[in-house]
Amino acid sequence: MRRLKEATAGYLFLTPALGLFAIFVFYPLVKTVYLGLYLQPLFPGEPSKYEGFSQYSTILSSSEFLGDLGRTVLFTLFTVPVGVTVGLGLATLAHKRLKGVRIFRTIFSSTIATSVAVASLMFLTLLDPEVGLLPYWLGSAASIFRSPGVLGNPTWALPAVALTTIWQNLGFTFILMSAALQSIPDDLIEAATVDGSSQTATFWRVTFPLLSPTVFFAAVVGIITGFQAFGQIDILTGGGPNGHTTTLIYDIYQNAFGYNTTQNTGTAAVMAVALFVILLVLTGVQFFFFQRRVFYADARG
Repeated sequence: MRRLKEATAGYLFLTPALGLFAIFVFYPLVKTVYLGLYLQPLFPGEPSKYEGFSQYSTILSSSEFLGDLGRTVLFTLFTVPVGVTVGLGLATLAHKRLKGVRIFRTIFSSTIATSVAVASLMFLTLLDPEVGLLPYWLGSAASIFRSPGVLGNPTWALPAVALTTIWQNLGFTFILMSAALQSIPDDLIEAATVDGSSQTATFWRVTFPLLSPTVFFAAVVGIITGFQAFGQIDILTGGGPNGHTTTLIYDIYQNAFGYNTTQNTGTAAVMAVALFVILLVLTGVQFFFFQRRVFYADARG
């Protein structure tokens, strides 16, 4: 009887949270799967045509979806390894006990206060072939900055957007790594130094294993963020040139709201469900294969 009362009280406390999840998470997910079963009519006012799961197989095997997915994966590969590595490197440098190091810590972490829109506008100005500072500084030394510029170049547009993303997320990664470094006891590092270990060996054999949970977390968050990147693409390139920066989430937006394309909620719904499944599988794979290599033991134990 006592357990029943405790279980009832627990579910009552959970009811508000479950209600919010049902309204803002579960219902939209079910609705999205449902919309993916219907073909959007060509003309407004006409009824939608039921296609069933055949529409899923048609869209998910189309060249449009596969191209979007490939560009999304490439964008994530551009941003996550570089972002985590640079954030860890800067945190390691700023962790040293040097005079004035707090100034550098403030500089390195400052981008966390920068929104995607602000970062995108900054790089849009920097890279502009007419008034940008980078083309002005480099002059004729770099032909890629000439008209139509980096953002108008099919080869360099996606790396340029990735660079913007890395810079904008650098403050978050730096703060994560700095907090993890500060939690490592100094006596472990001193013991390794007394034993004759070099700085490089100490980092890889002592410091990095203790940082592995934070690195793992940053990688998971970075992959999810990379697959969902939207604002910087919309502001910097609008999916161009010629679709070379159109990622999966941006194509979902174009199909859902008819921005520069014919509105097609069915296609957008199928792509959205696919994106959800892809992120779910990727996160599960990371936890399954890499979590066993993460060192979670207490650093003081």
